[in-house]
Amino acid sequence: MKPFPPGVYLSAAFLLLSALPAGRAWADEAAAGATTCPAEPRWDDPATPLRLHGNTWFVGTCGISALLITSPQGHVLIDSGTAAGGRQVLANIRALGFRPEDVRAIVISHEHFDHVGGLADLQRATGAPVLAREPAASTLRHGANDRSDPQFGQLKSFAPVANVRTIGDEETVTVGPLSLKSIPTPGHTPGAASWTWRSCDGDECRQFVYADSLSAFSSDQYRFGDEQAHPGYVAAFRQALDRVAALDCDILVTPHPSASRLWSRVGPGANEPLANTHACRDYAQSARERLDKRLAEEAASAPATAPRP
Repeated sequence: MKPFPPGVYLSAAFLLLSALPAGRAWADEAAAGATTCPAEPRWDDPATPLRLHGNTWFVGTCGISALLITSPQGHVLIDSGTAAGGRQVLANIRALGFRPEDVRAIVISHEHFDHVGGLADLQRATGAPVLAREPAASTLRHGANDRSDPQFGQLKSFAPVANVRTIGDEETVTVGPLSLKSIPTPGHTPGAASWTWRSCDGDECRQFVYADSLSAFSSDQYRFGDEQAHPGYVAAFRQALDRVAALDCDILVTPHPSASRLWSRVGPGANEPLANTHACRDYAQSARERLDKRLAEEAASAPATAPRP
């Protein structure tokens, strides 16, 4: 574990203000009048920022998640949404009473424009570095995906991100008392990562998992089972599913809220418990079944090998 980044010592006055619930009374009031997001929203449909548990807040849109994990010594932001969604994320952070300038690190799930399209603007507003695994870090610097991505050719470019720092697999990012562990979960993209941390509300502590998308989506030309073209990709994908299934997991959130039924678990339309200790295992198992189905479809549609003379 390494402290990241340095220089997070703030004035006593700011520490006192930050330790107050910038939000607790506000959040209770906001939750009562919160936007009801549909089960299958559009990406940039606006959402009311909400406290999920303790110091973990939802600051994204109805269709794309972004989370803010807060502390008196600075905050960590996960994902930005699209370019338009990033502007909503910034507004939501401010609406909760937090200062964008107190975000000390930005981390990501995966390198597609719907989740990182607003990073450049958010980085300018916060001054925080963006941390990502390779090859996601390279994609962020260029603002475009390459042929290693299963969805190459179907993805929009996005504004390149200036200050990107590469992190290792299973590296822990710390900001003050915050500690978020990166879990390598390649498959949906080569550079994908999931994140896990502990969030407490008084004596009630919950283990969060922000599990990346695990769907085997691709362009029409890409074949996951083509071992010659993509050596080791399926094996790495399966290892990622195993990692997610094995995580200590009280509260699951996913980059697309609908993938983890978030709007059935929080907000005015909630009719399911927020916490579910089987959620990560079930999420990974569903993804495993979809991957197996995709591989079977690829095998069934493969051209027959001509017999040798």
